[in-house]
Amino acid sequence: MKKVQIAFVLLGMFFAEFAIAQQAPTAPAAPTAPARRRPVEIQDPNAPATKYDYHDLFAPFFYTKNGNDQRAATGEPGPGYWQNRADYTLDVKLNDETNEISGSEILTYTNNSPLKMNFIWMQLDQNLFKKDSRGSAIVPITGSRNGGASQDFDAGYKIKSVKVMNGDKAVDAKYLIEDTRMQVFLPAELQAKGGKLKLNIEYSFISPQYGSDRTGYVETKNGKVFTIAQWYPRMCVFDDVMGWNTVPYTGPGEFYLEYGDFNLNITAHSKIIVVASGELQNPAEVYTPEQLKRWELAKKSEQTVIIRSAEEVTNPTSRPAKTMLTWKFKINNARDASWGASAAFIIDAAKMNLPSGKSSIAISAYPIESDGKNAWGRSTEYVKKSIEYNSKKWYEFPYPAATAVAGGPGGMEYPGIVFCGMNAKNAGLMGVNDHEFGHTWFPMIVGSNERLYGWMDEGFNTFINSLSTADFNNGEYKSKWEPDMHMMGNAFTAPGLEPVLSYVDNYKERNNGTLSYSKPGAGLTLLREQILGKERFDYAFQTYINRWAFKHPTPDDFFRTIENVSGETLQWFWRGWFVNNWRLDVSVRNVRYVDSTDYSKGSFITLDNLEKMAMPVVLEIKTVTGKTSRIKLPVEIWERNTNWTFKYPSTEAIESVTYDPDKVLPDFNPTNNVWKKPS
Repeated sequence: MKKVQIAFVLLGMFFAEFAIAQQAPTAPAAPTAPARRRPVEIQDPNAPATKYDYHDLFAPFFYTKNGNDQRAATGEPGPGYWQNRADYTLDVKLNDETNEISGSEILTYTNNSPLKMNFIWMQLDQNLFKKDSRGSAIVPITGSRNGGASQDFDAGYKIKSVKVMNGDKAVDAKYLIEDTRMQVFLPAELQAKGGKLKLNIEYSFISPQYGSDRTGYVETKNGKVFTIAQWYPRMCVFDDVMGWNTVPYTGPGEFYLEYGDFNLNITAHSKIIVVASGELQNPAEVYTPEQLKRWELAKKSEQTVIIRSAEEVTNPTSRPAKTMLTWKFKINNARDASWGASAAFIIDAAKMNLPSGKSSIAISAYPIESDGKNAWGRSTEYVKKSIEYNSKKWYEFPYPAATAVAGGPGGMEYPGIVFCGMNAKNAGLMGVNDHEFGHTWFPMIVGSNERLYGWMDEGFNTFINSLSTADFNNGEYKSKWEPDMHMMGNAFTAPGLEPVLSYVDNYKERNNGTLSYSKPGAGLTLLREQILGKERFDYAFQTYINRWAFKHPTPDDFFRTIENVSGETLQWFWRGWFVNNWRLDVSVRNVRYVDSTDYSKGSFITLDNLEKMAMPVVLEIKTVTGKTSRIKLPVEIWERNTNWTFKYPSTEAIESVTYDPDKVLPDFNPTNNVWKKPS
């Protein structure tokens, strides 16, 4: 319909309604209700210029999708949630002289999705270290921790064969390798809702010495220490959000993996001790009788027990008298598996007590260079206490063992095993062990997509680390420095900083510590300490972990869970702290009295919000006689206002008003936080 026609239709409707009203019989006059006074908005001529737009922060439609059968609007998995599965049997051999890992993988892949498949995608992460990889191409001339291709060696996977197994028959499968991904074309369609595929892949690769600070080896005086990860072709995740998740591995983004059971068989020279994800299945074959006795003691001991001492490292009788040994490990319902190996290892262990009454074992493996009471001699104690705390606080540790390996990587996590810097000591070692094993909860238990959302594991882990560190040994390593969120808020919201809700590969490497770790971690602390309170937050956070244990949540699933469980609308907070890089700057503008000659009649205090972010308000009010009081105002004062004036029941003159006196809010500009009585 043309605009002119629409105008005439609307005009006709108006006159028709007017005529009907004129012809209607006159009703008896009803009692007149008192007129409701409409508030009159008065522009404050003294208000300063502001960047704050309350409709930007509190805008509707934060969530762009409704809940569905897979992911409910409450943030929990829906009744139709599905997830695929990948089980692995891995048989490899380590050549410690050439640094080659070679062997075979049997993958059993279960397609629980409602869609049939003609092909699958797998990750070939070792291809990052090829000179012509995408990851190598994007390393700047200033260097990167994610580099590795500058090393002169024959890098990347060598795929010997890919076969589809059908009973006793094996059929060669066509495959296409593109950088760090391999597409395998299936000779027969993989059925939906439970269809199974079995692949046999023969492969090898040469370990880089420095593998993007996640894998590799380091030389010690008693032999190389290998920390081996991303060491087998791994399934890409197929989910209800993206379908195939095939973002290439270029270094910054970590991993997104399916869950399954792992059987590991690692063959090496008998001088080498191997530690790995999961539980050792054949200890009698790979340790001496005396060491087996020590293992049994360690399983029951609250104190660290030495399994292989520093003195025994150079003693050939501390190893079985064979040429080669195969170490067998098993870990169930895990998203990955990794291992460490060295002839130089000291091994110690202790019992870990879990809330259910079950026990697990904490293990440390480290060279002589790392030994000592102020260094790795306390590693097992750190692992034990960290895991016991987080198991009680959040969710029980799910693995039969937790092993810390001292090697080349500064800190890297895998299910049941972590790699930490061999030179770490005291608080530094406790901190890295605590952090890497904190990753048991994020992303090993709660399997978020690290390749895209690094903050959902690093940031959440940084948050739980703050609590476990404070708890350790009655605060032995608790920082004596009280955090100043004014100073930190300035750094967290510096102009030009990308938003937290960015892909890991999509922000500057120098900003990784802020955007993946400290800013999201501080965001959870703000929620817990200043917005929701500890009880509401902890219950909501525990619920999130329990809902998504061994599943794949998205950012929306987290946001919705915290809101629904806490009963609080927090979209303003997600929008300001995570989705945008907005700043907080609240000013105490002035104080005036109801009666300028009689202070006892109360006062009006005016605040201005000058930036894009908002938070609840805490004010400390001090009178001329030295009395102090605190006032708390909800964030809703900023829901439709750029400035706020409220009446304070003062009974005497006010000396000062201080916004955020404890410096717990990220107000980046503290110069306007205090109003003082004019002299």
